[in-house]
Amino acid sequence: MTVFKDHKVSLSQVLDFIPESLLSHLSPTTKVDHFSKVLHGRKMFYCSCSVFFDNVRLSQRTLEDTFNSSVFKALFGLGEEERVRRSSISEILSKIDSSYFKEIYEQMYLRLAESYDKTKIAKYNLIRVDSTIVADACSKLKEGIDQKSGKKLVKFSFSFDGILPSGVEVFTGQKYSSEDSALPEAVLRHVRKEEHHHNIYVIDRGLQSTRTMKEFEEGSVKFIIRSKGNRKFEEIEPLLDAEKSLKWDDWEVLKDSKVKLYTGNPIQNKRGKQHYRQEKVETVFRLVVIGNQRTNREFWFLTNEFNLSAKEISDYYRKRWDIEVFFRFLKQELNLSHLVSMNKNGIEVMVYMTMIAAMLLLIYKKANNLGFKTAKRRIAMELRDMITTILIIFAGGDPGKVFKT
Repeated sequence: MTVFKDHKVSLSQVLDFIPESLLSHLSPTTKVDHFSKVLHGRKMFYCSCSVFFDNVRLSQRTLEDTFNSSVFKALFGLGEEERVRRSSISEILSKIDSSYFKEIYEQMYLRLAESYDKTKIAKYNLIRVDSTIVADACSKLKEGIDQKSGKKLVKFSFSFDGILPSGVEVFTGQKYSSEDSALPEAVLRHVRKEEHHHNIYVIDRGLQSTRTMKEFEEGSVKFIIRSKGNRKFEEIEPLLDAEKSLKWDDWEVLKDSKVKLYTGNPIQNKRGKQHYRQEKVETVFRLVVIGNQRTNREFWFLTNEFNLSAKEISDYYRKRWDIEVFFRFLKQELNLSHLVSMNKNGIEVMVYMTMIAAMLLLIYKKANNLGFKTAKRRIAMELRDMITTILIIFAGGDPGKVFKT
């Protein structure tokens, strides 16, 4: 089989993170096979994995062709009469139990997270949270966020720990067009999933609600949020020594203070029109403002973390860029920008499958110190050789005559 001599981990070792017992056990407990006599959950799982890594665009047609191929039938011992149509795949995706794929994803994440180097655990308690929107073919969506253009959008809000996606939420409701609705829900669901966490959630300017920040503080949820500049606040106590300037590279701390923020309270006048009256929220937050001496740009950060230095607050926020790189990887390498199903249940199935494929690829990439494209290409090469070996054995041959290793 294909062996890259500089690799520390092979594809077969990565696939061992998905125990066969897990796939088999979850099938009856989640009723994933209730709606399909042919394309069961386990087969759907492996069919999707094959497509993800085979460098072809994921679609209902490619799933159909993969399942009906002689190779796939040989791997699963299927009869030639067992076939599925594209229309059947569409129906299966709309009805198959998405919790089956969610459970595999979450169990995989827990197993992989346990393998983190214990000296680096603190680094991965920094959770980057952000959303990405998929609009491809969304005019056909049954559920989605309506746009003025007439199209509908789907919003995926991810939590990313710097190595692996630790959470994902699929939003199709209209209220989630605002990040002030989507991001807090993504954070709070992640918090509930990790009950005894020590995470700090790093969020961009999409979330600006003072009420949400107050709820985070009351729920002991630590956060660092990039604020819009010049927002109204009342300074309670300066934390920056006026006689000592804090500088590094081209950056300087301009303000570091305990503050109280203002929020808009909706008021209806006699004509029934709604306007907002600013009210001060009594919760104390921390405002850190840093400036770049070369570009004259300022960055405002709001947090409820008082034990970090101003520089650490800035450095933590800079690590948020990891999630933007992750989004690009998902869309370019794993086809997240293309919706296979127009039904919310089917979208959830495929996004969990995408996360599973992403985790396998990211572990393979990190362990072997590769780039995204190289990792995906080599996984596809190893996968094809693994399949070839199995087929040679099925045919009564000796794979050693083909593969010299």
